[in-house]
Amino acid sequence: MHHSVSAGLQLPEDAGVRIQLPKRSSFTKQDGTFDHFKAVKHTTKIVNKYRQNLLNFQLNFGTFPPGFVSLPPLAAYPEEELEKRQKEPLADEEDDVEWAGNIKIGTPPKTFLIDFDTGSADLWIPSSSCSHCASSKSKYHNSASSTGAKKSGTFEIRYADGSNATGPIYTDTVTVGGVKATGQYFAAVTSESPNFAQDPIDGVLGLAFPSISRLRQNPFFVTASAQKSVNDAAFAFKLASNGSELYLGGTDASLYEGAVEYHNVSSTIGYWIINGASAEVNGKSVVSGFDTIIDSGTSIMYGPPAAVQAFYKAIPNSKLYDESGGFYTFPCRNPPQVAFNWGGKSWTISAENFNFGETEQGSGECVGTLAGQDLGLGDNTWLLGDSFMKNVYSVFSFSKNAVGFAALK
Repeated sequence: MHHSVSAGLQLPEDAGVRIQLPKRSSFTKQDGTFDHFKAVKHTTKIVNKYRQNLLNFQLNFGTFPPGFVSLPPLAAYPEEELEKRQKEPLADEEDDVEWAGNIKIGTPPKTFLIDFDTGSADLWIPSSSCSHCASSKSKYHNSASSTGAKKSGTFEIRYADGSNATGPIYTDTVTVGGVKATGQYFAAVTSESPNFAQDPIDGVLGLAFPSISRLRQNPFFVTASAQKSVNDAAFAFKLASNGSELYLGGTDASLYEGAVEYHNVSSTIGYWIINGASAEVNGKSVVSGFDTIIDSGTSIMYGPPAAVQAFYKAIPNSKLYDESGGFYTFPCRNPPQVAFNWGGKSWTISAENFNFGETEQGSGECVGTLAGQDLGLGDNTWLLGDSFMKNVYSVFSFSKNAVGFAALK
């Protein structure tokens, strides 16, 4: 299918669609120090996202996934952090940390700013009847769309501390950058937590597999691929401080060089998960043989606490900085060379992308972007978020059932 770029100009047959993504904010404050509160808040959200994914899988299959150990408790923000934070001026709080872009829903189409998340599988946005949603947010009005239809059942998720979203389920036409899915299932939430209400985005578009869909339906890109809205059932990300892009329908050859190194998705749990990974420090493998979930909805890289401890042991003069958050420091003057390898190339993380900033100005101790955290994924699964993804061109292929990496141009 062709997607017209401008009047009369047709893209080549293999072309997909580009969605520009604005820069994501970071966990480094303007003075170069680590924003501990913001990082802890993000970790809380991620712990609860993966807890919710486990519950969704159980809802869909009547059992937890193979290798399941236990459901982590719902994570809450540390009280002392909240108290400290309340005393700080609000100007410090930048936008939350998402790779957001615009999508359109309904006929006539209404625009929503959403987070593209490869670590979840549902689309949800605010409803016009949402009482607690911020007035600045775009809202879905079912009766205003000629293609919208209300379905039975309700949607409910709990993402972060009390951060739940509930509401009715609809189908409608959803378009992302010209790629269209008709009859797409989504939720229009009628209540969202105060925490989410402050978030600049309207909602979330999940790009993972149907098995972790709370709606028990195909996510947007699966629907669009089945309806032949794209030639190739693959999408790809370039995440960077500028020029970030989500490409739907293949890969954007102008953004990477050399071949894409593909690794098969190793499980049916519902994640973009690849196995046989090893973590390298200064050219040596220090932890190996683990699985990795590649998650665009996560800023931090996480590993099981014992594995992450072993990783930092290989970095001279590293120290545990925050036990509950799982954060470690290393000497700012001597950053480690960190890479991940899945049996092909070693994909290096730049010194900048491994550093969240100094613990305080002049301390000389910098916080690493890999944290030890139990996400309920067992003791052999790591979660690689954008601290990893910013270093590579990442391809997520349903047609190959694989995740691929290539060198950025």
